[in-house]
Amino acid sequence: MVLVLTNFTDGRKQIIRFFWYEQQLKSQLDFLRLVFRFIKGAIHGAIVLPVFLHAAFAGLIVALDQQVHDLGLPASIIPSLSIVVFRNQTSYNRFWDGRNYLTVVITTVRNLTRCFLANSYRYSLADRADTDRIIRILIAILYATKNHLRAEWGAEIIPGTAVSPSTGNPTLTPEYSDLLPKGLYGCDDRGLGLVLQLTFFVEQYIKRGTDKGWFNAPQASQMHVQLNTMTDAYGRMETIRLTPIPIAHLIHQKQVLALFGCVLPFALVDKMNYWAIPVVSLVMFTLYGIDGIGSQLEDPFGYDRNDIKMDFIVEDIRSEISVMLEEWKRAAAQGNDMFVGRRPGLLTPNGR
Repeated sequence: MVLVLTNFTDGRKQIIRFFWYEQQLKSQLDFLRLVFRFIKGAIHGAIVLPVFLHAAFAGLIVALDQQVHDLGLPASIIPSLSIVVFRNQTSYNRFWDGRNYLTVVITTVRNLTRCFLANSYRYSLADRADTDRIIRILIAILYATKNHLRAEWGAEIIPGTAVSPSTGNPTLTPEYSDLLPKGLYGCDDRGLGLVLQLTFFVEQYIKRGTDKGWFNAPQASQMHVQLNTMTDAYGRMETIRLTPIPIAHLIHQKQVLALFGCVLPFALVDKMNYWAIPVVSLVMFTLYGIDGIGSQLEDPFGYDRNDIKMDFIVEDIRSEISVMLEEWKRAAAQGNDMFVGRRPGLLTPNGR
């Protein structure tokens, strides 16, 4: 018996060691894939033109220095011009904060869904229909938040459509239209966003549930806190979306970056000759790359590959809540608790 346990332990150690080596190999392969990745998710396409222009300018300076006149400058001027405050960290903070605030909205929708379903499935058909309607509205809030942050308005005016900010044409979103309350009319043209508009339905549902005895006073109070927290997170994401980096800062940053790239060849040409061209290209590739990444991350709610994957996140949460809603309907129809009994679609061991 001890031998069996020892062999089992040795085998377990071998398995753990195998998976450790596998993870190390995967990590190294991922590193190589990222190093040689130039298209998907990379910033190269946005910076290739300024890097090429600086390289061409460096080539011109080297040619003039070799053929016409000495154009070299003291290398000591480089540090004084390279003190550039990039917006990379600030932009990443906007990206990270936007993701965290989106998580707050999602967590609130989850909490309210759990509270509404757990406290309302033993009541009348009309009450259950009311609950089903409000859960769909909670899911619609996620879509409305996503569309509002992308400046795609109009889904409540024409069911199933949203207006693209770039073309002004309707964008079909069929997953959205069946979630909105029937007869809803939008107030986007009067300055009221759909997200805030839908929170009124949630607030009214909490009031009805409290009056009917579904929720006690502490529960209702906590739900109001959750709803207010969601509205606050939505407002903070809206602030990120509508508050860009000041234009004066962007202008000065671009000018200093371009000036540094133009002066750099003069400081390198004496000691490096034609090697100054690839060195300038490498340095400017690094600096413009950092600046380009910061530019993409300033608005993290769009469609760029480096933006927050809002479409995937919202669809995932919709699937999650849909499972809870279907289980709630099953439990209400059978008169038992949720997630108890035979799972729909699965067979028992005897095949029934």
